[in-house]
Formats: sequence, structure tokens, C-alpha cells
Amino acid sequence: MAVILSMMWESWWLSLQAHAVTLGVTLLKALLVFIVGRLVISLLNRLVRKILSRRNIDPSVKTFVGSLVNVLLIVLLAVSIVAILGIETTSFAALLASAGVAVGMALSGNLSNFAGGLIILLFKPFKVGDYIEGQGESGTVREIQIFHTILTTPDNKVVYIPNGALSGGAITNYSREPLRRVDWTFGVDYGEDYQKVKGVITSIIARDTRILQEPAPFVALHALADSSVNVVVRVWVASADYWDVYFDINQAVYETFNREGIDFPFPQLTVHQARN
Repeated sequence: MAVILSMMWESWWLSLQAHAVTLGVTLLKALLVFIVGRLVISLLNRLVRKILSRRNIDPSVKTFVGSLVNVLLIVLLAVSIVAILGIETTSFAALLASAGVAVGMALSGNLSNFAGGLIILLFKPFKVGDYIEGQGESGTVREIQIFHTILTTPDNKVVYIPNGALSGGAITNYSREPLRRVDWTFGVDYGEDYQKVKGVITSIIARDTRILQEPAPFVALHALADSSVNVVVRVWVASADYWDVYFDINQAVYETFNREGIDFPFPQLTVHQARN
């Protein structure tokens, strides 16, 4: 009896060793394929980016295609590793098909984002480099990926906006048109000579070569407010000059008004005392 048990134990141990060696070799192959695959994917991604950069392709399309190629290569690598581990790809495909509904529901948001990315590339409401506002965020478009659009804000924050929400909502593109209108409202004291104020503002505008003369600058008395006479000013500039002109004219008006003796108003409240 002891001999039989010893033989069974020896047989089981040899079988276990054989299976362990086979499993070890399989895992080693899978690990090797994973390492080599990641290296190949990295090289192919660089090659795709280099090919796209050499061609006259919109930067938005370049980032989208690069992101899509990377995802597809990772999926192929995963399928290869599954096959090496001994899981038949047909069974694996059948498993994916049977779980398709559940996966589709779980990834419905990402599928919507993928479709949104395609819509953005097709209709081009914006492109890489444009300054846009959408979904409560604003910034310069850095990349358009398959699921997200990446913005860089003026204070250098990075914002990821899902393509589905971005393509389905309102988008303001500040870079699409070559010209933008700059608006100011300057308040002066009641009693100031309006013609003098208008002349000073007109001369300030005329000295700034960035301000276009066509369409012509517009200066008008806008409103008689509670504590001030408000003068509205509207000029047209190149889109790239918008903020520089806005801040420079603010400074110029402040300094010139002080030099010319034009007073800025302060909030005032007149109180009438009733007499008994």
C-alpha cells in the first residue's frame, strides 16, 4: 500500500513539475511579448507622429489619429497576450460578444465621446491652437483626442473636456474670425464737457496703430447713470491684439483723463431732510 501511495505521489509531483515548467514558460513568453509589444507600440506611435507631421495635415487630425492608433495597438497587444496564455481567441471573441451589451452600456459615455470627437474633426468648430469656451471652461486647444479635448487655460491649468459634451453643447471660438471688437464704458462726472471727453478718447484711439480705422471706431454717450455719465467706446482690432489693446487703452484713458482734469465719478447718494 505504501509503495502504491509513493508511486502516486511521485507521479503527481512529476506532473505538477511539468505543468509548472509549462506555465512558467507560458508566463515568460507572455511577459516577453508584453515588453516587446510595448516597445513596438512606442516605436510605431513615433513613426505615425513623424509621418503625420511630414504631411500637410490639420494638427487636430494628427492628435486624434495618433490617439486612435495607440488605442488600437494596445488592444492588439492584449489579444496577443491572451492567445499566448492559452485562451482561444475564438472563445475570447465569443465572450466579448456575449458581454457586448453590458460593455456597451458601461462604455456608452466613451462611445459618445468617440462620436463627438469624429463630429469635431468633421465639422471643425475649432482646431488645435484656437482659444475656445465650452462647458463652462475656456482655454487654448492643445489636443483633440479620441475621447477628450485638452485645453490649456491662461493660468496654465490643463482641462480635459469630454468630446461628447463639447460637441453637443454651445462653443464660443474666439480665434475663428481675424477681427474682434473691443468695448469699453468709461464713466465721468456730471458736469464734464462731453465734447471734450469724446475728443480726448478719440485722440487716444487715433494714436494706437493696432486699432483699425475700418470699421470706424465708435464713441457715444451711452447712459446717464445714477452717479456718472457713461461713454461707450467700440473699436475693431486683430484677434491677437484684443487683450493688449484693451488693457493699454484702459491705462491711457486713466492717465489722460487725470492730466486733462476730467474727473472719474464716485458713487453718490443725495439725502433730503424733511423739515417739520
